[in-house]
Amino acid sequence: MVCINCPMSCHLKVTLEDGQVKAVSGNTCPRGETYAIKELTNPTRMLTSTVNIKGAIHNGLPVITSGDIPKDKIFDVMKEITAAEVCAPVKINDVIIKDVCGLGVDIIASRSMEKVND
Repeated sequence: MVCINCPMSCHLKVTLEDGQVKAVSGNTCPRGETYAIKELTNPTRMLTSTVNIKGAIHNGLPVITSGDIPKDKIFDVMKEITAAEVCAPVKINDVIIKDVCGLGVDIIASRSMEKVND
């Protein structure tokens, strides 16, 4: 596998025994080993998307998870994001959805949007 933690893009070799990671090699820094173990045992991702927003110059407000979410929960989280709607004004880092899907991670605004005067 290729490590994506830094621009080095180390080619990692992972040795598994009975479904357990026994060894990781090929990494230039310790982050490569951590990445390989996490990716094979509990893969997670940051998720970016947009939420519908009313009263703003744009129809979509960019949002991001406040932390990693389990990869197998991405579609559940996207259902919550798709169903959400906010009204302007919104400030960057405002919590849009608290504790999404009970994962302990919030959906936060990744930019500010002022209210448009009609």
